[in-house]
Amino acid sequence: MNPEIKSPLTTRRDFIKTTTSAAVGAALASALAAPRPGYCAEANTIKVALVGCGGRGSGAAAQALSTQGPVKLWAMADVFEQRLDKSYKAISEKFAAKMDVPPDRRFTGFDGFKHAIDSLDKGDVVLLATPPAFRPIHLEYAVEKGVNVFMEKSFAVDGPGIRRVLKAGELAQQKYLKIAGGLMSRHYQPLEEAIQQVHDGRIGEVIFANAYRMHGPVGYHPKEANQSELAHQISNYSCFTWLNGSFIVDWLIHNIDVCCWAKNAWPVSVQGMGGRQVRQDADQLFDHQMAEYTFADGTRLLAQGRHINNCWALFGDVILGAKGCALLGEGQPKPRLWEGHQQKSDKLIWSYKGPECDHYQREHDLLFDAIRNDRPYNETERCAKSCLTAIMGRMACDSGQMITFDEALASNLELAPGLEKITSLEGPAPVSPDAKGQYPIAMPGRTEVL
Repeated sequence: MNPEIKSPLTTRRDFIKTTTSAAVGAALASALAAPRPGYCAEANTIKVALVGCGGRGSGAAAQALSTQGPVKLWAMADVFEQRLDKSYKAISEKFAAKMDVPPDRRFTGFDGFKHAIDSLDKGDVVLLATPPAFRPIHLEYAVEKGVNVFMEKSFAVDGPGIRRVLKAGELAQQKYLKIAGGLMSRHYQPLEEAIQQVHDGRIGEVIFANAYRMHGPVGYHPKEANQSELAHQISNYSCFTWLNGSFIVDWLIHNIDVCCWAKNAWPVSVQGMGGRQVRQDADQLFDHQMAEYTFADGTRLLAQGRHINNCWALFGDVILGAKGCALLGEGQPKPRLWEGHQQKSDKLIWSYKGPECDHYQREHDLLFDAIRNDRPYNETERCAKSCLTAIMGRMACDSGQMITFDEALASNLELAPGLEKITSLEGPAPVSPDAKGQYPIAMPGRTEVL
């Protein structure tokens, strides 16, 4: 399979070309008679459901409520009632006039997402911001119900999840639904302009890319008294591979995505390494990882992640071209390009001069504008490719093996099989600690990922 993951869908234009004129006339008449499912007239109120009420979900809700045109928060869902209540209070303090979430539209439990989505009408929006493991399940249901979607990164944690996301994205395209993905760097205007400079050849052909996420430790909260094992893991989702896919997938994905954007390609293979040298918390995280990706033309992307105190730190991307270099990506609010490969002030050839940009807000502005004006908007395939690139990096680091793009996509290994069957926080968790309270850790050379 080509790593570009070509969509098998027939476009509307192709459909018109291959259909009889009578059928086309009927189809057009039908289309003019009623708005399409993903459309909401500019003056109409768009109802929003929030699924996943943590910090990022609450932020996404605030951004959705800040878009142009009438909009209201209509429903909320989270497995933790306390987190939902905290989110409701925080959002209400700023957007009281746009809140319409009575107690009977605040849903808890693992099926809460269904109730929240069911409360919407076609053309409304659901914000999916739970841990990434649940994203394919929730996306499928939203598309099935005919609502538009904003889905926070990451979008899955394994190959089977990515395939589900791709399939849901194709169905959304058939239904003319709009789907936005939370790789907000793609909508950061300074970065958009910087990438255009790279694509225009300002630093020459891209010959090497470096993605860095090097900083202090990922936070961990010890298990509380009377807290179930499953509740403990979900409340620490960034620390458990079945929930977040690893540090590479959950944290480094932005800068991996930007490097692939600069290269204008997706890698065909990856090898890597990683381990747990300093971290003592009872979880599954490697505290350092390195993945070396290879593109079809033989050029490389080196992605490095480390979350250890008192170490050299960098959050961003360094792009090397045949004639120059660039510093950009998530963590670099002021992207710049230089002549040559040394970042010296007298060699600076480009820096952003435009207005400030809130990329978190802009990604919602673009989605809601597409809904109100019935413009095509579906970021699913690109988001899935980016996430799969990160996933294959995790697979390589965990196993110590070379992993191809096609192998990662075709893999049938699920990190949390039967996730839909979980109905209660008191139920069993996909991973369990041993007698010493330690969780299973990937062992390169031993762990199987395919």
